[in-house]
Parts: sequence; C-alpha cells; structure tokens
Amino acid sequence: MSIIDKLKIKPMEWVEKEEGPRFRWLDTRLIPWEEVYRETTDYRRVATAIKDMEIRGAPAIGIAAAYGLALAAFYSDTNDVNELFNVLEEAKKVLAATRPTAYNLFWALDRVMRKAREYMSRGVDSVIRAVVEEAKRIHEEDVRQNMEMGRIGSKLIEDGDTVLTHCNTGALATGGYGTALGVIRASVEEGKNIKVIATETRPLLQGARLTVWELVKEGIDATLITDNMVGYVMYKNLVNKVLVGADRITLDGYVANKIGTYMIAVLSSRHRVPFYVVAPSSTFDLSLEGDNIPIEERSPDEVRSILGKITITVPGVKAVNPAFDITPPSLITSIVTERGIITPPYRENIKRVLSQN
Repeated sequence: MSIIDKLKIKPMEWVEKEEGPRFRWLDTRLIPWEEVYRETTDYRRVATAIKDMEIRGAPAIGIAAAYGLALAAFYSDTNDVNELFNVLEEAKKVLAATRPTAYNLFWALDRVMRKAREYMSRGVDSVIRAVVEEAKRIHEEDVRQNMEMGRIGSKLIEDGDTVLTHCNTGALATGGYGTALGVIRASVEEGKNIKVIATETRPLLQGARLTVWELVKEGIDATLITDNMVGYVMYKNLVNKVLVGADRITLDGYVANKIGTYMIAVLSSRHRVPFYVVAPSSTFDLSLEGDNIPIEERSPDEVRSILGKITITVPGVKAVNPAFDITPPSLITSIVTERGIITPPYRENIKRVLSQN
C-alpha cells in the first residue's frame, strides 16, 4: 500500500482502469456542501480545473499539472517520439498558463519534461512510462515532505497553543496532508492540545469552506473568524502563533501567499505573535529577489459577490481582486521546510538549508 492510499483525505489520485488511466480529483469549489470527484483523460480538462480553482493550493496545482502531462503523454496516440514531445510541449504551455503565481506549477512541469528528455532516445513507450511515473513520484514526495514539515514544524508549537491560520493549507491544498495545516495536524497527532482560529479568506472563503471542513473532519478544535477580526483576536491575546502557507518564496525570503497574509503579518509584528511560513522546497523560486513576484489578478465579480451566487454591492461597481499579496522577510519569524527551519538572514540561510539533502 502506498502512502497515498493511507491518506484520510485524498484530494487527487491517478486511477488505473481497464480502458486506460484517469486523473481524479475532489472539486474543492463544492466543499463543504458536497464531496464530488471529477475525473478525466484530457490534460485540457486538468488545466480548466486548475484555472477555475476546482484544484487549488500551490503544491496541489503542481501535482495536478504533472498528472496533466502524464495524461497528455499516455493519450498522445503517436509512435513518433518527436511528435510526442510536440504534444508534451503544447500541454505544458496550456497548463503553465493557468495560474501565474504558484511556483510549484512551473517547477513540476519542468521536472516532468526533464524526465521525458532523459528517456527520449529509448522511444515513445519509455517516455510515456517515465512521465507517468514521475508524476506519481511528485505526488508521493509531496505527501512525505508535508509529513516531514509537520514533524519539524511541530517543534514550534506548544501544548495549549491557539494557532491562527489563513486560507487553506491542508490536505486539499496539497497531495493529501498539508503544509501549515500539516504542522497543526502533526502537533495534534503528537498529543498536543491545539486550538485553531481560521480566517474566512474572502473572496472565495477557502478558510471558512475548506480549512474548517478539514479541521472538523479531523476532530481539531476550530473557530472561524472574518478576515477583519484578526486585529481584535490578537489585541485580546487570543492567538499564540500564526501559521501560513506560500505560493512562491524568493531567494531573499519574500513570500507570496493568499491575499490578506501581509495584513496578518503586520498585525503579528505589532502584537509580537510569531509568524511562521510553511512550504516545501518546490515553492522556492531562487531566480527572483525582492517583491518581484507575478501576482494573479482574478475576476472582480468574485469580490462583488459571494461565490458568484449572491451579489453584495451595486452592480458594475469597480473592484480589484489580486489573489495574492507579498509579505517581506522582516515580518517573518521563520520558514519551515522539509529540510529544516530557515531563520534570518534569509538570503544566506535559504540557500544553505535548501542545499541539504
């Protein structure tokens, strides 16, 4: 039994069927009302699922993109290795165009394509097997890395802590365990009495819908607050630690994460609450420095409504909807990775810790 088979929540999986493999995923747009799984043999459908946030969370996006390339290879219907690579390059282009901020997406696509090139001289069948196996390997590695981050990060959490978290960083945002929420999960598994305060995370309510759903499912004490209550709960000394995830981290420690993260970091600094970022090494983009991170702008309609169902303002009023913001390293206490905890100075220590095996 693989590590994926043992997961309590399976946000995605590669399913072998007699007529051919399928990629299967849990549609997070419908949580907590319904648990609906989708499946496809078409990488274009995977791209749509990523773009429309059926699949979301940087690690999950990367895994799904890798499986998208696996589908493109398996169903390429060619016996010519050069034609196969044309199919893979087109699939990569389509998948890469879905979400610009999450670095795991580009990391996973590049990794699978490198593996495909290694097997190019061995023929089409060898390339297809290599691509499918690499996608599966990326998925399994993510789960193992998340569990290791949980073990490492749990050292920062004390029995009796109340931890505030933003957006969703659990099983639904990863291969099946979690980054920031994985640290909370690991702490509870160690027997620590932990309480969690989850922000609703407007405009798509990932905290209210997904994080709370996961916490309740796991039997972890959860309290939901609106995004604009963070200052209040910190002022009232109701928070001991903050744990957030990341969609991209630069060489010098700037962190792109769900919009609202920067606001929480500023409040944490003001109230002297430790602010921890939890992310795997695949989230680090060492080609970038400072706040020069591409930020995805989503439809203003997401702000003008609640999940596209209830309009909450004057129709047609101008609205902005950046999906992410950037938190400078000066506001970050430390960064938890599967290779260890990174502390300031980040430019020096990010390279050092990430170079460790």
